[in-house]
Amino acid sequence: MKNTGRPFLAEQKYTSKYLDAPNEPLYPFGWGLSYTTFRYDNLRVSQPSMGPNGRITIRATITNTGQRAGEEVVQLYVRDLVGSVTRPVKELKGFRKILLLPGESREVDFTLSPRDLAFYTRDMSFKAEPGEFMVWIGPNSAEGLEGRFTLTP
Repeated sequence: MKNTGRPFLAEQKYTSKYLDAPNEPLYPFGWGLSYTTFRYDNLRVSQPSMGPNGRITIRATITNTGQRAGEEVVQLYVRDLVGSVTRPVKELKGFRKILLLPGESREVDFTLSPRDLAFYTRDMSFKAEPGEFMVWIGPNSAEGLEGRFTLTP
């Protein structure tokens, strides 16, 4: 979804909201059930900025905190904070399905390049624009650990 420009404020009339229902979906994108529970922690972004030919790695540790083995789909979302055209609030850029035994932890990493951040600009060229980006690693589009980095010219 794209940003409406009118942030949700329940007590105000002219904001982005429904009058008779919650503003968010019943289940966020990527949501699922499991017979166990997982904890996400220790998000790390490999460097604070990336050049036009660089790569950046985003890592997090996922731990099975339940009593049973389980599979988890770890998801990476990105948000371009400023673009020449409106940009989605969150874009899924990667996912990994992992199997963890009870008490087991695993580090999951994703690598992004400027090509992964590219989009069709106003002049219909496909490129990444310099600026600040937010990243999330989590179990779905509504939850997760948050980090930031900058794409430099």
